[in-house]
Amino acid sequence: MSRQSFCDLTLAELKQCSPPGSAEHLLGALHRVPRWPTDGEGQRTAPLGRRVRGFVEQHFDLRLPQLIVAERSGDDATKLLFALADGARVEAVHMPRAVRNPRVTLCISSQVGCAMGCTFCRTAKMGLVRNLGAGEIVGQVFAALLALGPTDPQRLSVVFMGMGEPMHNLEAVLRAVAILCEPAGLGLAPQRITVSTAGLVAGIEAMSRAAVRPALALSVNATTDHSRTALMPITRRNSLAALRQALQVFPLRSHEKITLEYVVLAGENDTEQDADRLADFASGLRHNINVIPWNAFAAGGFTRPSDDRVRAFVARLRGHGCLVTVRKSRGTDVAGACGQLATDTVRAARVALGRTAPAQP
Repeated sequence: MSRQSFCDLTLAELKQCSPPGSAEHLLGALHRVPRWPTDGEGQRTAPLGRRVRGFVEQHFDLRLPQLIVAERSGDDATKLLFALADGARVEAVHMPRAVRNPRVTLCISSQVGCAMGCTFCRTAKMGLVRNLGAGEIVGQVFAALLALGPTDPQRLSVVFMGMGEPMHNLEAVLRAVAILCEPAGLGLAPQRITVSTAGLVAGIEAMSRAAVRPALALSVNATTDHSRTALMPITRRNSLAALRQALQVFPLRSHEKITLEYVVLAGENDTEQDADRLADFASGLRHNINVIPWNAFAAGGFTRPSDDRVRAFVARLRGHGCLVTVRKSRGTDVAGACGQLATDTVRAARVALGRTAPAQP
């Protein structure tokens, strides 16, 4: 058996090669990443006995994505830059919440770059370099836990809202979700993992059938196919009507809602008519509309709406009976907020993979 990353390891696969009855114990030890001790060289290592470690290292690669840079923002969010084995780099964002029962939301990436071409998103300026493997996705979570916690995974929520379109890499994303939710391992609850999509109908339908299904968020951002196509070219093949039909039949757990994300762009999608049409889109769905004032970046080409304009838009939605929250973006001062993630090494990565890189924003 080749040396597979332990981050890409399912319980069933471990059972195929480990001593009888030891698979659950081994997976639990490997997934207790926040409690890995430090070796003589200052590196964290899996808490395994010598004989067991020899077996694990013979079969599996224990290395995690390398944390290159951690930029802490003024609101305590931290943007993390990870280097992968082939030199490609991705970003994630660690967001603690200082409440009575402290929790952490970790925003992770599913691709290096993105092919969606959404005009308001900095990641889209990179183009697509490649998909991440399930082990690389899970590895972001483990590396972030090692660096910043929490030590108790029950205080962790994971959102696929970083770089990339998860539905373009759905097989790896769902495998990663299953690994993160394995009871013998990290043991996250599926409802504490959210996958956000720009709107691929086939992906939404496929995710609805997943054995371990995360929560769903749809990035809407416009209320007619014409205006949405200008902002999100994927609309040409995935109309708003088709998306709504897919949401209507999406199976929901008790008390579960579909998140409808709406990035507000001043003068583009923030009229009363837009609010009315968005309310119509949400009508009949168990939903939460997450309004996101646009997070600016260099050469972004849009304007962030005023607070008064956002309040008026939200009030109009609530007047229609919609459940609405306004996202307080975090990490904006380190370019770690929604729509701001992008690495400065994409050109080198694409050239190494034999592709032509677009100019950087």
